[in-house]
Amino acid sequence: MKKRTIVYGPVIVFVISAVLLACIFSLWGEKIDDWQYEPGPSPMVLYHTAPMLMEGTIGLSAGGAKDINNFRENIKNNYLPLLTDITYEGLFYSYFFDTGEKEKCTELFCPSYSYAITEDPFSQKVEYYMAVGLNSGIRESDFERKKLNLVIVLDISGSMSSSFDEYYYDKFGNLMTIEPEDSGMSKMEIANHSVVSLLSHLTEEDRLGVVLYNDEGYLAKPLRSVSETDMEAIKNHILEINAGGGTYMSAGMEIATGLFEGLPVDEEYENRIIFLTDAMPNIGETKKEGLLGMTEKNAESHVYTTFIGIGVDFNTELVEYITKIRGANYYAVHSSKQFKERMDEEFEYMVTPLVFNLELMLESSGYEIEMVYGSPEADEATGQLMKVNTLFPSKKEEGETKGGLILLKLKKLSPDGQLMLRVTYEDRKGVIHTSEEPVVFQERDAEFFENSGIRKGVLLVRYANLMKNWINDERKSIQEGIPVEPSVNTEVGIVICVQLGEWERQSILLRVSEGYRELFETFKEYFIREMREIGDETLEQELQILDKLITHGYDIGQRHVCI
Repeated sequence: MKKRTIVYGPVIVFVISAVLLACIFSLWGEKIDDWQYEPGPSPMVLYHTAPMLMEGTIGLSAGGAKDINNFRENIKNNYLPLLTDITYEGLFYSYFFDTGEKEKCTELFCPSYSYAITEDPFSQKVEYYMAVGLNSGIRESDFERKKLNLVIVLDISGSMSSSFDEYYYDKFGNLMTIEPEDSGMSKMEIANHSVVSLLSHLTEEDRLGVVLYNDEGYLAKPLRSVSETDMEAIKNHILEINAGGGTYMSAGMEIATGLFEGLPVDEEYENRIIFLTDAMPNIGETKKEGLLGMTEKNAESHVYTTFIGIGVDFNTELVEYITKIRGANYYAVHSSKQFKERMDEEFEYMVTPLVFNLELMLESSGYEIEMVYGSPEADEATGQLMKVNTLFPSKKEEGETKGGLILLKLKKLSPDGQLMLRVTYEDRKGVIHTSEEPVVFQERDAEFFENSGIRKGVLLVRYANLMKNWINDERKSIQEGIPVEPSVNTEVGIVICVQLGEWERQSILLRVSEGYRELFETFKEYFIREMREIGDETLEQELQILDKLITHGYDIGQRHVCI
């Protein structure tokens, strides 16, 4: 493995002088410009924070993906998405849910339970679902994030010199034209402005460090209190960063990790790394263990990571795997305005995990868990157990919670509708909490939904499963040179997608086989009916996707190139 390099400055004398000057300025009460990075010759306005709305209580949402922007962006640009571009938790976080909360919550976490009985829209087979609503008794007016030890790790590799596409999707999934101020700007320039926007959310008591990396790692700014730092100077330094070189992510993460070593244990501080990259690794990242191993080890030491993807070429396969780690989450960014809006609304929540190691045990002779949707840890579920590594605070509007749902598909074993649900979780102080609640599923005819939240969850899961099967079957057809045979049909219905092989990472022009075109047309009718029953017009963005796929021309001779 390539030796990781930490570059502190052009000459040792300069670094020593900077440290001495920092001490002198600190004694005088002056702000310190402790920036240490000097860019090489390779080609390589500030924002104000909007106040958060404070009313009612907060909700909770699962960690992991926070959007499916790459899925939408690929289809918009007439490319076939990757299977990992659409995640259930990312799709759920695009919407607000009625969590089925029946009693006022007075604890950190109060799960609520709802059930549904519904026929598959293709096979008409009856399916059973249970929703776990993610509620909290913490009032928005009382919510306050801890002080932060924050280290920003910024990708300055050559791939960051490329520009964004002309269009992107906003927080509601609407197709937007790139802002005039972003037009012609590179990912690097937009990332620089985005980081500067992020810094506006820090308080005097927070500490900030900055690490840069390309084919080496650079300590650009040591971890120091904001109150002691000349933040305007630091922001100006960041705006001057240029892109060049390879992409050695582990080098950046290693330096960032080192900044937390030796820090005194202080429960008033949250430790977080914000890692920004366009995720096109080409040096030292042929295996996931390097970056992943450090991220996991950091989490064990209560240093958590947020990954922010810069642009549509965000490597969602790598990031989906990483965000299963305790305290981790990820976002995608397609414009500086979009980034600023997201930080204004969610920065306090993004850096504040509240619930860890959530486990739900289902005891019943009548039902068992078949599948879990809405959590990165879904593949760890068994017939009786659901696991979620991390819950983050989430916004509530009109009694509904953004992404505040985890959906369980149940297998019915007998007519016994009695269930005992036992929940255990760990809070930020490491205290274990337990609760249990009996639930009774009464016999109902199909198309029974206890509330609109579970109905919306079922609709979105069926939509995601249909899309996943389409992506998988089209890619399998290309890889193996065989006609597309849809895995979804009137006999089996919308099945859980199973990827039988590792398809090559390819940039493939968008294609919709005739079989899937017909499936999309049928599903669109079902989707419209459900959307009207649910009463959520924001679901229209998924109809736009379906419309594009239905009307898209299919050319069996389309070429593709490996990337």
